[in-house]
Amino acid sequence: MISKILEWFTWLILVIIWNYGFPKATPFEDVLVAVVLSMLFILMKKLRKNWKN
Repeated sequence: MISKILEWFTWLILVIIWNYGFPKATPFEDVLVAVVLSMLFILMKKLRKNWKN
């Protein structure tokens, strides 16, 4: 449970950094980066799960 919360906060911090680091980004770019980060975290979770097995 704690790892899920930590992952979510890490994702949130990265999205916030993106938004403040690139304030002139279009809404499309904001959504695209959020989706890419989300997919990256899902991929990392699956790789971690496969590595443990």
